[in-house]
Amino acid sequence: MLTHKVNTGFFLAVLIFLAAYSFYQPLAWWVLIIPVLLWLTIAVIGSGLVQSGYHIKTYNRIQTTDKKIAVTFDDGPTPSTEKVLELLKKYNVKATFFCIGKQIEKHPDILQKIINEGHTVGNHTYNHLPQMNFFSTDKILTELKSTDALIQHYILKPLLFRPPYGVTNPRLARALKTTGHYVVGWNIRSLDAVIEDENKIFNRIATRLAPGSIILLHDTSQKTVNVLEQLLILLQQQHYEAVTVNQLLNIPAYEK
Repeated sequence: MLTHKVNTGFFLAVLIFLAAYSFYQPLAWWVLIIPVLLWLTIAVIGSGLVQSGYHIKTYNRIQTTDKKIAVTFDDGPTPSTEKVLELLKKYNVKATFFCIGKQIEKHPDILQKIINEGHTVGNHTYNHLPQMNFFSTDKILTELKSTDALIQHYILKPLLFRPPYGVTNPRLARALKTTGHYVVGWNIRSLDAVIEDENKIFNRIATRLAPGSIILLHDTSQKTVNVLEQLLILLQQQHYEAVTVNQLLNIPAYEK
């Protein structure tokens, strides 16, 4: 797996080699720019794809022949979460909810309901801000610890974390090593937060469905609720068992 350290070390070595070589054979200035641009391109792509594990180890799916998958929801709790919970109960499915701290403060009763009904709760930062990529390590730690504390008020400290927008960076990686969270990504992104057509959202999931998958949805809108019921019916028809992320990955959900 290509990591940030490997990428940086390799292109730094290339630059040193080119600089040394230029003492014997003059090189055009743009030759030295090429490895820098390649390093930057790889770093940007790796940082933007949580599945890459570029900055920190992530869990995106498991390789298995068992027909088990995990359905996950980001950005709640919201009023739509209650409709999601009703469907999960109807089809006897357990899911994982990556919750935003400020949303927990708005809807503590819904968080309590998530827990009471046997679903897993994970950390999705306190504010879920796009500019978090520019936060210091200490400020990121505040985002993580604040949400941990809110969840811990209702259950134990959560050990599952999903980065907002699936973006990682070295400061986030340092913060997560301090907090000890497992980073959970996905391999099926529904794009339900940006696509309006429910059929397109459902087809994105259905055509990618495979044993060991982790599906990303958002418990924030009615369209996702509608898609969820279609998905749960499909899972029954194809004899899939939907479990929580920690059950699928065989990792702890909470600190004991």
